Amino acid sequence: MKISPAKENILKRIRNALSQPVPLPFPQSEGNSPVFAPPPENLDVHFAETFVKLNGKFVYCEDVQTFGKQFFTLCHQQGWKQVLCRETHLLTWLSPDTLPHASSMATISIAPDMALDQIEVALTGCECLVARTASVVLSAGQPSGRMPSVFAPVHVVVAFADQLVWDIRDALQLMKEKYGESWPSMCTLHTGPSRTSDIEKTLVMGAHGPREMYVFLIDQPLPH
Repeated sequence: MKISPAKENILKRIRNALSQPVPLPFPQSEGNSPVFAPPPENLDVHFAETFVKLNGKFVYCEDVQTFGKQFFTLCHQQGWKQVLCRETHLLTWLSPDTLPHASSMATISIAPDMALDQIEVALTGCECLVARTASVVLSAGQPSGRMPSVFAPVHVVVAFADQLVWDIRDALQLMKEKYGESWPSMCTLHTGPSRTSDIEKTLVMGAHGPREMYVFLIDQPLPH
């Protein structure tokens, strides 16, 4: 089969191009140099600043007692009455026996079960926080399970200082150390409240989950 002069010219140029060494488009990204910037000195500050930019709300607490007081104050300010919480340690910290301040907030119901249409707030822990992207890592292995962080219009997350890591691979390592080979059936990253701009390029909050998301970071190790 005879090849036309035009096609032969194209093939010749391709052969010549393939015979020449191709320079790397981004040589500085090759080798052992990191793709992203190294972690900052204060992960908590970086997480807070990034999380707020994503329309999240960040609250710093010195200890669990401070968390309890600030949580009840927030409930009072927002008018929340129905709080779903399935985690025993959180329920204990918010009980009148542990936190005297709770007795003045008797109108707030904090229970491990309630009808879906009654839930105003889901209060949960987390697996860890990823500072670089300001993401909250949740899994089905937590006592809260899958439902609370999806159905409630407001999601409040409680995390501890030793649950704060820099990158996603650090989060996966933390999960591996915790669960070993028995990984939970679901593991997700929640980066700020649910939002979408799929409809006419208009930002809609709460489209596929909570419209508001709070993170309370307690400056203590996770109790065991």
